[in-house]
Amino acid sequence: MSNGQRESPNAAQIEYWNTTAGLTWTEYQALLDRQIEPLGQEAMGRLALTEGERVLDIGCGCGQTTLELAGRVGPRGRVIGVDISAPMLELARRRPRAAANLAVEFRQVDAQTQALGAAEFDAAFSRFGVMFFSDPTAAFANVRQSLKPRGRFVFVCWRPLSENEWMLAPMQAAMPFLPPAAPADPLAPGPFAFADAERVRGMLLQSGFGAVDVQPFDAMIGAGSLDECLRLAFKVGPLGAALREHPQYKDDVLDAVRAVLARHVTPAGVRMRAAVWIFSSHNG
Repeated sequence: MSNGQRESPNAAQIEYWNTTAGLTWTEYQALLDRQIEPLGQEAMGRLALTEGERVLDIGCGCGQTTLELAGRVGPRGRVIGVDISAPMLELARRRPRAAANLAVEFRQVDAQTQALGAAEFDAAFSRFGVMFFSDPTAAFANVRQSLKPRGRFVFVCWRPLSENEWMLAPMQAAMPFLPPAAPADPLAPGPFAFADAERVRGMLLQSGFGAVDVQPFDAMIGAGSLDECLRLAFKVGPLGAALREHPQYKDDVLDAVRAVLARHVTPAGVRMRAAVWIFSSHNG
């Protein structure tokens, strides 16, 4: 990590995504991609990309969305994926591409504080990559500066935890076995920082975006089999965070979490409800 990154207002998130979270997401990349891919694809469809466009993918992580965007704009287009996580970007650069002539680049950049380009992109996209900034309004303003006039911006973010069964149910099953936790700051950088749609709309407008539209979207998602979803529940989301803090309770919660996930097994694997916001806006 560079000195500039250590001194960034997002230094805590940079540290987190280059160590704990970044290593987890690279290890479980296939399961995580499978789980959240339908949510990203729904948002991507609303971006309405055309061949030859230049696109910025914010918080691109392990690169699934960047490569999908590249396929949509074709060889005459270009997609830049940016993220703060070195291990996730390293994996992204190794992933196979649908065609050798697609123009894709991955950069380690803090989208709040570092230059993204000036009126360079036709569109910007993010799948769960915009909720971790210390100053979201400043980050949105930086993204807007990278867009051409009337350039589009679409991102997907989580609605409240209470509406996301796939994260809530495992945590509720484990809670009787875990020590009480202090209430979390709902506005702190994290997965649910954008749960309040009107707050996010206000930040977009304040940063200069126009005609902000927000729509709820619900889907049944899953990482695969019962055992695969159990492994993932122990590593990501609220339960994963609790077990990182109290790993000694892993065996105590195992049966309870397995039982709640088993209620949602279908012929296609475990499927549970996910609830997101899809924001759409443009520059100007």
